Formats: sequence, structure tokens, C-alpha cells
Amino acid sequence: MLAATRGRWAMDGKEAGHVPVLLEEVARALVVDRHGHYVDATFGRGGHARRLLAQLSPHARLLVIDRDADAIASAAGLAGADRRVRVRRGRFGDLKEHLAQSELHAPRGILFDVGVSSAQLDDAERGFSFSADGPLDMRMDRRDGVSAASWLNRAPEREIAAVIERYGEDFHARRLARAIVRARPLYTTLELAGAVARAVPAAHANKHAATRVFQAVRIHVNDELRELERGLKAAFSALAPGGRLATLTFHGLEHRLVRRLFRHWVEGPSLPPRLPVRDLPAPVARRIDVVGKGLRPSASEVGINPRARSALLQAVEKIAEDAPAAATEGSR
Repeated sequence: MLAATRGRWAMDGKEAGHVPVLLEEVARALVVDRHGHYVDATFGRGGHARRLLAQLSPHARLLVIDRDADAIASAAGLAGADRRVRVRRGRFGDLKEHLAQSELHAPRGILFDVGVSSAQLDDAERGFSFSADGPLDMRMDRRDGVSAASWLNRAPEREIAAVIERYGEDFHARRLARAIVRARPLYTTLELAGAVARAVPAAHANKHAATRVFQAVRIHVNDELRELERGLKAAFSALAPGGRLATLTFHGLEHRLVRRLFRHWVEGPSLPPRLPVRDLPAPVARRIDVVGKGLRPSASEVGINPRARSALLQAVEKIAEDAPAAATEGSR
């Protein structure tokens, strides 16, 4: 293995400090045609992208997408070394536009590695983590929207409580929101973490009290669940028949959204029993044997990379041209 520094690629496909989750399992699940077009909709630092490229032929193409400027800089370096790579900065919900601009059509496989990356967590300036002090930002793309500090400092207490309850699934939501409002103005990650810890000092014995709050605020600021649903629907629609869609998710809200949408495509619409309905739409997807209904990292992988412990790989294969709309968690 070649030693790597920040922004440079290692021979094994990892960037310094980055360990991609379920690397071999993702490649096995996704690649059905070595010569086809593929998409990594969440490039991050490129671990999965490089593993896919290692399995693809010189005639294949790989489109990589990310909202994060640092990720795009890494992707540009990869594209400069490999002519098969196309790079687009933006939301993966705009996948069809990214495909058209990159002149890629009917991809055979699309990957979503959802949520915040290790590189973002480890960079205090991004504001995703309270392990070190930094500006309270949390935006995936700092060109868009409002920062976490801007929202927290002006949002009504009731709105903050609703976000913490829904996206953090924390039953202390009202108490936490009250503490956040009382502590305003908040500008740094440790200021927010301190306000939360003082409000519920004994919450979650094995987890910092701010963990769920940071998750909830991040999801809200980036509109992550609606963007995930939009991206998955666009991806499935764009897939070639026989193409595969794979997701890596890291908490229950994401797991459930993907599971419900995949189940709808695999099993068709769910109807009440004994309803006199005939000619139901046929399933438009099937599950992949190597993944089944979901695959978790092994104990050995979690031992090497503790951040992998909550990961879940889900995947489906398209068997029809178009997927019907589905009502899933995250819909409005």
C-alpha cells in the first residue's frame, strides 16, 4: 500500500483516514455488466467508486456525484487519472439532469452511501460533530440553504422540538428545545452540545446526549429524507432493465424509508385484505440474493471500523421500465 496524505489516493482505493463500508459486498451486489454505465451518487472520498472501477472494463463509465466541495476536489483528482470517470457537483435528487449532462444513459448500477461521511465528521470546520469545537454549520453544500446556527437561533421552540422528535427520535425533545432556546445565541458545536448535556445529563447512558440532536438538526438543515426519496425514485426510473440500485444507510429513519420504497417495487402496492381489486400492477423489482432483505457488516469489519456498526446494505434489481410512485416516510 502506498502511503497517502489528505487529498491523495492510496493504492488500495482508500483516501487517508477514510474506510469505506461493506466495500466488497457493494461491488458484488452492484456490478452486473463490466462494460456498462454506473453511478456513485455519494462520492465522499471515493472508496466505493475506486472499487467499482477496479471491477469495470476500460469501456465502462462511472458518474460520481456529491454536494461537498472537498469531495468534488477528490473526485476531480480521480477523473484526471481515469478517463472513465465523470464528475458532477450537486444533489443526487437531480440525477436525471446529471446523467444527461454527463452523456450517460440507462445505468446498470447506482449506489447511494447516505448521510455524513467520515471526512465531514472529522473536519471540525464543518460542524457535524461535537468531538471538537467548530462553527455550527452542518450543510453538505455550504453554498446552499442556511447553517444549523442560523436556523437554531431563529426557529421557534416548538419547531425545534418537532425536528428533534421526528429526526432524532428523542423523547426529551421538548426539554432539549427549551434548553437550546434559553442558551441562544449558539454559534459553535460545543455550545450546542453543552446546552443539550446540561438539559438531560443522564440521557442515553452509552451515548452523548447531543448525538440525536446533532443527527436531527443535520437531517433538517440538509432536507436529507426528502432528498433521499427523490434520489431513489429518480435512480430507479433511470436504471436500465436488469440494472441494480444499492443503498448504504446508517440509522433507522433511512433504513425504513429505503425498505418501504424497495418493498413497494418488489411486492407491489399494499392493499387492505379482501378488497375486491383485480389486475394489480406487477412487481417492477426483485431482491438480490447476495443481499437479501438487508446485509450488515461483519463483526471483524466493525472491529476495524467502528463507524460501520450501524450500516445496512439494501439492494434491488429492476425488472420493468418504470416504477410507480410510492408513499414512503419522508413524503410531504
